[in-house]
Amino acid sequence: MPRYFLISEIILAFINQVEAQTSQTERDSIAKLSHADHQLMLQKLGIESLRPGPSGNPSAPNAANSDESKAKQYKEVPDPLVFENGSSVQSLEDWERRKKELYGLFDLEMYGKTPANLLKVNWIIVEEKDSLIGKQEFRYRKLKGKVDNSFYPAIEVEIDFEYGVPKNTEEGVPLVMEFGWNWPAGMRRPAQQGPSWQEHLLQEGWAFGVIIPTSYQADHGAGLRAGIIGLVNEGQPRKLDDWGTLKAWAWGASKALDFLESDDLINQEKIAIEGLSRYGKAALVALAYEPRFSLGLIGSSGAGGAKLLRRIFGEQIENLASSAEYHWFAPNFIKYAGPLNQNDLPIDAHELIALCAPRPFFISVGSPEVEGQWIDAKGMFEAGVLASPVYQFLGMKGLPTSEFPPLGTFLKSGEIAFRQHEGGHTVGPNWPYFIEWAKKYWE
Repeated sequence: MPRYFLISEIILAFINQVEAQTSQTERDSIAKLSHADHQLMLQKLGIESLRPGPSGNPSAPNAANSDESKAKQYKEVPDPLVFENGSSVQSLEDWERRKKELYGLFDLEMYGKTPANLLKVNWIIVEEKDSLIGKQEFRYRKLKGKVDNSFYPAIEVEIDFEYGVPKNTEEGVPLVMEFGWNWPAGMRRPAQQGPSWQEHLLQEGWAFGVIIPTSYQADHGAGLRAGIIGLVNEGQPRKLDDWGTLKAWAWGASKALDFLESDDLINQEKIAIEGLSRYGKAALVALAYEPRFSLGLIGSSGAGGAKLLRRIFGEQIENLASSAEYHWFAPNFIKYAGPLNQNDLPIDAHELIALCAPRPFFISVGSPEVEGQWIDAKGMFEAGVLASPVYQFLGMKGLPTSEFPPLGTFLKSGEIAFRQHEGGHTVGPNWPYFIEWAKKYWE
C-alpha cells in the first residue's frame, strides 16, 4: 500500500522513542501551552478562527488534495524580477534593491525579523578525538556554543554542534553542515542501510558537520518563551513580526559558521547546508539569508520550504498556521489561514529560492508511492522553474526544463538541480548525486 504520511521510518522511530521517554503529562503540557500562545497570537491579529487544514490521511473526509487537475487554483504568481510598484529589474543594482524588498516581505509576512545585534556566542570544545565511520578515519570535535545571557540570566541557551574532518587533511576541505536530530541517551537508532552520508563525504575527502536545532530553540510553541527566541524577548510573547523557529534555527547555523572560520582545515568558500523535512525548510531559510553557505541540499522541505504555497496539493497553509506548526513562522503568517489565503501572500517559495541565487541549489524529494504526496514534489519543482529566470538574469543556469521529470531523473546541468529518488522521506538515495553535482563547484 502506498505511504501518504510525511514521516519516514527513521523519523517515526525517533519520535516514537522520544515520546516514550516523555510522560503524557509533559506532552499534554506542551500542547496546552502551545495552544495558549497560538490563541494569544490570534487575539493580537484580531482573528477569531482559522480554516482547518487538510488531513494527510487519504481516507479522511478532509483528505489533502492529490489530484493534479485540481492543484492550480491561481492565475499568477509574484515575479521575483518585478518590484512591488510594477517596475522591472533591469540591472544588477536593481536586483540588489529587489532582494532587499523581498527580504523585507519574507521578514514581515512569513519567517519574521531576525533581531538586530544578536547575542555573542562563546564556543567551547567539549570533546576532541580521532574517530572512525566505516573505514573512514577522521578528526572529531564536539562543541557547545554558550549564548551570552548576562542581560537575562533566567534563560540559558547553548548550541550543540559537532563536525569531522578527514584524518590526513592538511589543507582546507569542503564541509556539509546538516540540521540533525538529537538522539536521546540510550536510544536505539534504526539500522543504517549502506554508507552513511558522513561516510560518503569522508570518502571524497570532505568534512561533515551536524548542528542540533532543538538544542537552542524547541520545536513547539510552548518553547517560544525559552531558547534563543525567548532569551531575546526576555521571556515575553512574540510581536507579530518576530522571528519564528525556522529563522532561529538558521541563525544557529550561522553561528556555527563563525566557529568554522577559526579552523584552517575547513575551506570557508565551500560550506553547504543540508536538511530534511522541517529541517529542509530551515536549511532553505539558512541558505537564502546566509551568503556564506555556498551550496544547499534541501530535502523534502514541502510547504513553508521549497513548495509553492499557491498550489492546492498536499500540505497547505492552514496546516502551517495551526497550533502544531505556527511557531516555525512569524505570527503575521497566521492570518493567511484566516481572513486571507495563500493567494494574498505577496511572496512565495520561488522567491525564497531566488534569494539563494546565484548559489547552487539542489531540490531532493522521495517517491510519491513511498514518501507520499503530502510535501508536493511537483510544487517544489515548479518553484525551481519559477526561480530559474533569476539565475539566468545573473548569468547562471536554472532548471533545464519546465516539464516535471519522471522518477529517478537527475536534472544536474544547471545551478538548480532536482531529483526525485525511489525511496521515502529521506535524502539518503540522493547523497551520491548531490556529491557528483557539487564537485562541479568544489573541485
